[in-house]
Formats: sequence, C-alpha cells, structure tokens
Amino acid sequence: MLKTVDLNQVMVIDIETVPQYASYDGVPQHLQDLWAQKTQHQRKPEQSADDFYENAGIMAEFGKIICISLGIFYQQNNTQFLRIKSIYGEDENKILTDFSDLLSKQVPTLMFCAHNGKEFDYPYLCRRMLVNRIEIPIQLQISGKKPWEVNHIDTMELWKFGDYKNYTSLNLLAAILNVPTPKDDIDGSMVRQVYYEEKNLPRIVTYCQKDVITTAQVLLKFKGMDIISSENITIVT
Repeated sequence: MLKTVDLNQVMVIDIETVPQYASYDGVPQHLQDLWAQKTQHQRKPEQSADDFYENAGIMAEFGKIICISLGIFYQQNNTQFLRIKSIYGEDENKILTDFSDLLSKQVPTLMFCAHNGKEFDYPYLCRRMLVNRIEIPIQLQISGKKPWEVNHIDTMELWKFGDYKNYTSLNLLAAILNVPTPKDDIDGSMVRQVYYEEKNLPRIVTYCQKDVITTAQVLLKFKGMDIISSENITIVT
C-alpha cells in the first residue's frame, strides 16, 4: 500500500508540548490531586507528584501544544522537494485554530505522517482541540472508520512490522536507514526547560522542524525512494 501513496497528498507533522503550568506550585489544587492520581503507577517509589511534573507535557490532560511543524512534498522537473512551515506561539488556542484553518483548505483525503503519531501526535491534537472547543478537522477524525479508511501514516508503526512490543526512536530509525540528521542542540526532555526557563521558543521550533525533515526522509526510505537533498528543503514563515 505504501508504494502507491501519493506524496503530494501527504503532510508530515510533529508537535512540541509542555506542561500547562511552569511549575507544580502553579497547578490548581484540584488538578494537583488529579495529577497525583493519574501518575501514581508511573512514578518511582521515591518520586513525588511534584518531582514527576516535568513530564506533564506528554499528557494532553496536563500539557499544551506550543508548536506544530508541517512538511509538504512537491515535485518540479522530476525532482522531489520538501517545504516546511511551523505554527507556534504562547496561545495554544490560536495555534490550533490556525492549524484547523490550514487543514480546511486541504483535501479531506489528506494523509498525515508522523513518528509515533498514532500514539502521540494525532490523539494529542484531537484532545487539545476538544479542550479548546475547536472542531476537529475531518482529516483527524477516525471515529467509526475502519482501520484501512484512516489516512494516518506512522513511521514507527511501519518499522514494527506487526511487533507491537517494539519501540524505536526516530533518531535510531534514521541512523539505521542511513538518513542524515542535523545535530540537535536539544532533545525532547529539554523542551520544558527551554520554554519556561530559557524562554527560547524559536530554539524549540527549529528542533520541531528538524524532526519533520527526518520523518519525511524516513518515509521516503520506506517507499524505496532517494532522500531529498538539503538544498531542496525550504523553511517558510
């Protein structure tokens, strides 16, 4: 099936998320109690709910989206190109509204591609849209659909080949498939610190864009195609 996928109908995405509050002390008491309940089986015996709060960004109930980066394939003179755009800021509602507006201009059959997207990016986007009272775009709606009707590609799922116990990071998958990746000055575990303490959102946006580029290149490998040269990758504002 992947061989027949039209890249012109694919949007590669990646999101960056952080806890909704800069520190545990700022979390309202009723949410602190719910956080403690939600994470009680995830925390190590010596870890308090406060200590574990740095992980709140990965849970849609306690986190928020600060950046969505998108990659679009296109061809010119039989050469493959990739265009990258990011939607980011302090206001999650505006980010999600702008993303929804962008999708409204795309075909309903648009296919998303993300690494671990089915477990993280896609459901996280839907949950935060619901919280922000934004109608979920048709491209993200999966309720009532059969598995083969869902236009969501997940590069991590492709690598599993049916082995549901397997987890492989994007960086590892890129390395073994010989996909060159830009050197990152941060990783996912540092996003909260860079956002709240360093207040350096552009640094996070750059990191997010790099993941989109890497995911797009990995997808091309799965399709048996050559990767896109760096001079054919454009970042637009």
